[in-house]
Parts: sequence; structure tokens; C-alpha cells
Amino acid sequence: MATWTVGQVADLLGVTVRTLHHYDQIGLLVPSERSTAGYRLYTDADLARLQQVVVYRRLELPLEQIRELLDRGEGTTGHLRRQRVAVMSRLGELTELVAAIDRALEREMSDQPATTEELKELFGDGFKDEYQAEAQERWGETDAWKQSAARTKRYTKADWEAVKAEMDSVNAAFVAALRAGEPATSEAATAAAESHRQHIADRFYDLDHEFHRGLADMYITDPRFTRSYEGIEAGLAQYVHDAIHANSDRHAE
Repeated sequence: MATWTVGQVADLLGVTVRTLHHYDQIGLLVPSERSTAGYRLYTDADLARLQQVVVYRRLELPLEQIRELLDRGEGTTGHLRRQRVAVMSRLGELTELVAAIDRALEREMSDQPATTEELKELFGDGFKDEYQAEAQERWGETDAWKQSAARTKRYTKADWEAVKAEMDSVNAAFVAALRAGEPATSEAATAAAESHRQHIADRFYDLDHEFHRGLADMYITDPRFTRSYEGIEAGLAQYVHDAIHANSDRHAE
């Protein structure tokens, strides 16, 4: 019959020698054999009992209760079934706990302002740190900049996703009118221009039609704005400019 020393059992099952000595002292796991020199020797049956002890300890049962369970003589199958029930119960509790933590984390994160990395992910090349710095330097003292900064500093990632969706919808309206051959003075083009103005007014800062006209001029005088629109559709920068001017003219009448 194979036997193992305390040190061998400790290495085999990852239990400290000190723990094995304690189990021996309280009668939870007493080695069945002794060497001729009087050293403790564990048998196959002892190792099987120790394995049950290890599992019950991982389920956080007290040692006294474990000893009572093992001394009932139920056999390995009975213990494994009991342990499985306990594990499944714990698994259910932990799954519910993870779900609760995830919900709390989602609530917490949804209330946090969007990070620079999240904005870059959403807007790609349309969001660059140097553009933001330049814009603040050029317009940082204006009422429009201050109003926009006050609004957007509270925007979460979900808010920015909504902003991008609205912006994409406005651009799609411009593109549809351009592809349909509608002149920049048409109802379709000026309606898109008005949606563009309203989007900025709702999301960033108060924007009247005259101010909107000034923004439109930048779309063809600043190469970066022009490239942004031309990247969507050839000729779109000039078309958006002309549609905004036409819409502003209408409201000036």
C-alpha cells in the first residue's frame, strides 16, 4: 500500500505542513500509518478524505462541521453531491452579484463625462487635440465658446453618440439633396441647413442665422473644414456653404 509523508502530501495537494498537523491534532485528518521512525504516513484513503476537507474548506464550512460530515460515512458520492449543490448555490449568488455590480458600474459610467479617447473613437479624424486647442485660443473668450464649454463638459459618451448621430443625419440630408441635383437654394437644401443650425444651437451654443452664415464661410476658407466635407461627398463643402447662406437669406427677409 502506497503511503506519503506530511511533506509529500503538502506538495501534492497544496496544503501547508502546519495545516496538516492541525488537522491531525483536532482529529479531522489523522494519518493512518506511521513509519518505523514514528513519522506520520498518509494512505490513499487519507488523501481521499483530505480532498473532501479541501473542497469543504473552499466552501467556507467550519472545521468542526466538516469533521461531522466526513464521520457520517456517506461515501465519496454523497459528499460530491452535497458539494455540487453548495457550489451551484454559490455560483447563482455570485452570478447575481456580478450582474448587480455590472448594473452599478454601468450607472456610474453613464454619468461620467466622455474621455478624450472616447471622443477620438467616436469622431475619428474629426476630433484632434490640436484643433481643440486652436479653437479655444481663437474663440475661448467669446460667449459662444463659454456656452459650448459649459454644456459639453457634462456630456457623457452616450450624449456624444447622440450628437454624432444627429450630425450624420444632417450631413446625409445635404448629400441627398446634392445628389438629387437640388440647388442650394431649394427647400431640401435649406431645410438641411436649418437642421444644421438647430443642431448646433441645441447641442453647443446659441446660433442665429447671421452667426450661422459666418460659420458657413469657414467651411470653404479653412482647408480642414473643407476636407472634412469633401471627404463625405465631392463638392459638399461649397454646397453646405451656399445652402446655409440661402437659408440665412430667407430668414433675413
